[in-house]
Amino acid sequence: MRWLLPLAGLVSLIWFLVRVVPKPSRAAYPCQRAAAPLASAFVVWLLGVFASVLAARKARHYAYRSRYVIAGICAAVSVGTLWLALSMTAKKAALADAPAPNAPIGVAKGVHPGRVVWVHDPEATDWEGPEDGHWWENTHTNQAVVDQMMSRAIRQLSGEAGDAAAWDTLFRHFNQARGKGDVAYRPGEKIAIKVNFVGFIWRWDAVNPESYDLVDRKDYMNTAPQMIRALLRQLVGTVGVKEADIAVGDTLAYFANEYYQILHEEFPDVEYLDHEGKFGRTVAKPSSVPLYWSCRPEGCLQDYVPVSFAQADYLVNLANLKSHTAAGVTLCAKNHYGSLVRWPVQEGYYDLHESGFPSAVGQYSALVDLMGHAQTGGKTVLYLIDGLYAGRHPIDREPMKWDSAPFNGDWTSSLLASQDPVAIDSVAFDFLWAEWDDYPHKLGADDYLHEAAQAENPPSGTFYDPDHPGSVTRLASLGVHEHW
Repeated sequence: MRWLLPLAGLVSLIWFLVRVVPKPSRAAYPCQRAAAPLASAFVVWLLGVFASVLAARKARHYAYRSRYVIAGICAAVSVGTLWLALSMTAKKAALADAPAPNAPIGVAKGVHPGRVVWVHDPEATDWEGPEDGHWWENTHTNQAVVDQMMSRAIRQLSGEAGDAAAWDTLFRHFNQARGKGDVAYRPGEKIAIKVNFVGFIWRWDAVNPESYDLVDRKDYMNTAPQMIRALLRQLVGTVGVKEADIAVGDTLAYFANEYYQILHEEFPDVEYLDHEGKFGRTVAKPSSVPLYWSCRPEGCLQDYVPVSFAQADYLVNLANLKSHTAAGVTLCAKNHYGSLVRWPVQEGYYDLHESGFPSAVGQYSALVDLMGHAQTGGKTVLYLIDGLYAGRHPIDREPMKWDSAPFNGDWTSSLLASQDPVAIDSVAFDFLWAEWDDYPHKLGADDYLHEAAQAENPPSGTFYDPDHPGSVTRLASLGVHEHW
């Protein structure tokens, strides 16, 4: 096992050089930031081995000439450098202890406080892998089954027997909770849907910016078009929202043709948001509504929420079920990285990765600010996690089948739903923890959930107030955090 990490380092070095040398700006990509430490450790290891071999040869040379003191020094250097090289490659990220089950913290949210609905239907997915077309094609993801999954999720979340009554209950409770009274959705109100299209992100090369065709990472784990269509069918057909009053997209991504065509064919008047706004899409622009980071960074450009969020009366957060090599997990909270009209590590702005890649507990988390801002979490009536095809960001080029029960070597074929942003990420975290023993197990991977659940008095001591330039109004608990 000691030699496994040097091998991984060699692969990381080759990948880093192949990707970054032709285009140096790629060094800021999350995948390259994850590969760089392994690559640099491999270089140090290689130099150490070379120095060790050289010192050993020198020791033998001087020993033959009876110069034993110098030979001994060279032998010591040889052993020392080899030990140092191997010990460096043996270092691993700190892992967390198994979380304590059934120890809830925070204040549960939702019409049924803290409820998270899990719908699992293996009939939704029928894909054999990259040699069998693409998972997002209608021949491989069953739209009728996905529609049923969405219906079940809404009904079980609300406790109602029918879809219309379910939505009415969810909207009424949400409006009561935010002080707008016992009112349902009213015609003319706008809804923004934040999906996760990180596989189409403009800094990558997966989508041709001149044609919007997919050219790489064609099977990446983006929000499934079938899941988006199921949600649009509910909002338009059941709730009665006009297509023109709905905006859906990801500010950091291109809305690739392959997904757009599936949705636009049925919903031509929906506003499809993306980074550039070409070919009938709407370009995502910042509004005049600021978002402030509660760590109060100095010398950073001001962040603003997108126009579509500021104009919306409601949001739906539709994330994906994925782990993350640096953050541990990427779920509804981290989906908000695409709720800003700029790259997470864009020069001049606050570096979101600074607190987004934790290695300890009890630390400030920018995710809490994104979850709690009045224009993001404050408008979110529903949280959904598309778990049809799960994977690991950014290292998997296509989803992975799961071994844990009840998946048993098949696709996850799941949908999670909640009105509690902390609870839904907590449940998804436990799924990822149970399936994989690597990234979700990193120390601090669920720390943002502890901070969010106790936002009024977080372990970090942060005064969370993303709506003001100073510490004016402290966030209350954003939801309940609990492990199985």
